[in-house]
Amino acid sequence: MGEKMKLYGFNNLTKALSFNIYDVCYAKTAREQKDYIAYIDEQYNSERLTGILTNLTDMIGAQVLHISQQDYEPQGASVTLLIAEGSMIPAGSTQVAHLDKSHVTVHTYPEYHPETCLATFRVDIDVATCGEITPLSTLDYLIGSFDSDIITMDYRVRGFTRSVNGRKLFMDHKITSIQDYIAQETLERYDAVDINVYEANLFHTKMMLKEIDLQNYLFNTDIYELPPKKRLDIMNSLRREMIEVFSGRNIY
Repeated sequence: MGEKMKLYGFNNLTKALSFNIYDVCYAKTAREQKDYIAYIDEQYNSERLTGILTNLTDMIGAQVLHISQQDYEPQGASVTLLIAEGSMIPAGSTQVAHLDKSHVTVHTYPEYHPETCLATFRVDIDVATCGEITPLSTLDYLIGSFDSDIITMDYRVRGFTRSVNGRKLFMDHKITSIQDYIAQETLERYDAVDINVYEANLFHTKMMLKEIDLQNYLFNTDIYELPPKKRLDIMNSLRREMIEVFSGRNIY
């Protein structure tokens, strides 16, 4: 990809989807907390994240131009894909690539808090596309690719393009809510709230899992090993953590 690419019929509308996913876990000892971080670090290493983003690129009909990936010490990983819309348009005796350059990035942040015995795994995903392709169709795939307890999403369309008669277009697809692009069976599992600014082509949705199956939040612990009061205390701690992350403020 060393040579410069010629652009033909360029659409400069930029569609940016920012996606934050949080997974919360209870680990009762310092050893379990470290083991949880190590487990998450292995499950979502840069190799697996690259596979997720590569599948996403295929789903939106783009092609990968370059991949950069990195695992960090003591924990975390990052992956960046340079992508492009990949149609080929004949131009005289040559082939001119219609490539609207875009990118996809993901960063992971596993962490734990010793005093609360809670561990949080945060994933930040950014998908920026130029031209006709939009990342909204990949939402269910992204939600299903991670253990998503809380999700916050921002979608913004910037710039403008022109119709064939010269009229400026500041939006080339219909949207009233990010939720319109999420399957109903997925939405039924979450409480969802929208904050949309239509004049600015800015859409925000946040989601929190409705039901908590405590066993899914215990790391290396069986729920039946815990007395009822301890189970209730853990459930309350998990729910408080999730509500504060969902609300974006300290409540308790």
